Amino acid sequence: MAKIKTKYVCQSCGYENPKWLGKCPECMKWNTFVEEIEDKSSKNNRETFIIDKTSQKPQSINSITIKHEERFSSGIDELNRVLGGGIVRGSLVLVGGDPGIGKSTLLLQVSESVAQSGKKVLYISGEESESQIKMRAERLGVKSENLYIMAENNLSIIELSLEGFNPDLIIVDSIQTVFTPDISSAPGTVSQIKEGTSRFMKISKKMGISTFVVGHVTKEGSLAGPKILEHMVDTVLYFEGERYNTYRLIRAVKNRFGSTNELGVFEMDEKGLKELENPSKALISEKPKDASGSVIVSTVEGTRPMLLELQALVAPTSFGIPRRTANGIDFNRVNLLLAVLEKRAGLQIQNQDVYLNIAGGIRINEPSMDLGVILAVASGFRNIPIKEDIAVTGEVGLTGEIRGVSYIEKRISECRKLGFKRIIIPKSNYEAVKDIKGIEIWPVENVRQAINIVLRGE
Repeated sequence: MAKIKTKYVCQSCGYENPKWLGKCPECMKWNTFVEEIEDKSSKNNRETFIIDKTSQKPQSINSITIKHEERFSSGIDELNRVLGGGIVRGSLVLVGGDPGIGKSTLLLQVSESVAQSGKKVLYISGEESESQIKMRAERLGVKSENLYIMAENNLSIIELSLEGFNPDLIIVDSIQTVFTPDISSAPGTVSQIKEGTSRFMKISKKMGISTFVVGHVTKEGSLAGPKILEHMVDTVLYFEGERYNTYRLIRAVKNRFGSTNELGVFEMDEKGLKELENPSKALISEKPKDASGSVIVSTVEGTRPMLLELQALVAPTSFGIPRRTANGIDFNRVNLLLAVLEKRAGLQIQNQDVYLNIAGGIRINEPSMDLGVILAVASGFRNIPIKEDIAVTGEVGLTGEIRGVSYIEKRISECRKLGFKRIIIPKSNYEAVKDIKGIEIWPVENVRQAINIVLRGE
């Protein structure tokens, strides 16, 4: 009897080694090696590359004709926005997010919307039975005749079922549960994930079927499996939000058919995910009155202007080293801005605990949040409320200067639409918007001037 050979594969980057290692020499991560059986027969049966004389010859770029990609609507405007205008036929989309965030709920609602438009949808689940999916579908009001359910994780059986069925959209929930019998390793390992994604990619391109694949995430928040998984697909969507908060965000980190800057906003309720047509109004609706440390910041995600409430709590520290906490905004950026506030504005906060939070569980990394952080901390430190009809936007440099931001007209228009009377903007943006009526525009050059205007009324 032949001896079974095994190998150890890093589940983070796919690095292979004949022996187990505690730390991967490729991605430098610990405890990521899993033992897999090395199947020699599969190696011997691999297809060899043979040059075909009838294959396509190289073409001049000027002789190639462009075919406009065919799209169809997902039935959910917020998802269409993130995808770049709708679902591209024959595309492969990877959807990632924390457990319980609402990935399956969103894709079941997408299945219903697409099926209602007359297209055939196949929902493949390797985690739930047909009856479990049916119970969730009844709660969400999903009942289209064109939606078909299949509880299967064997990829060979799934491929056989697609022959003659020809759906317009396939949902795979999730890729970690799908396995192929040709590979002897367990489902969820690097080899199985790579093979499964590769097979679904071939199905999408060859048959022109749009495919959504759900991917699990690690405890660090990145997609589980090798990084090559993200390179293989056409679009990578991340579903974000606090699990115990009602708001959910979906954003594209890769999109071959559109922008990667767009953001979709949803609200979770007992009937599933609901689109937020005006997220700004919902996110700032609970802003407290006459409370120090609270400011409204005008930001832009993709082409959408949004108003967010940024809160800061500044209190004397009880320990030798002050605490710094940031929720929804980059922690390192906060430390940098606090140093600018001490050095350039003269606020002595080296013995103060500082806690920052974006209300609603939203996470934003846009530089225009900088001025909001500065003013919220200054307001909390001096215990002076910022007036409710003031919004701010601007990037802060290390010398304390306020730098210009993009889409300034859209930011001001959103503030005016929601009833704000004044907005603080960088002086470099003022020339382009000085003729806008209906809202006072106050240009500022540095953080000291901004603090004096907002907190002292100078």
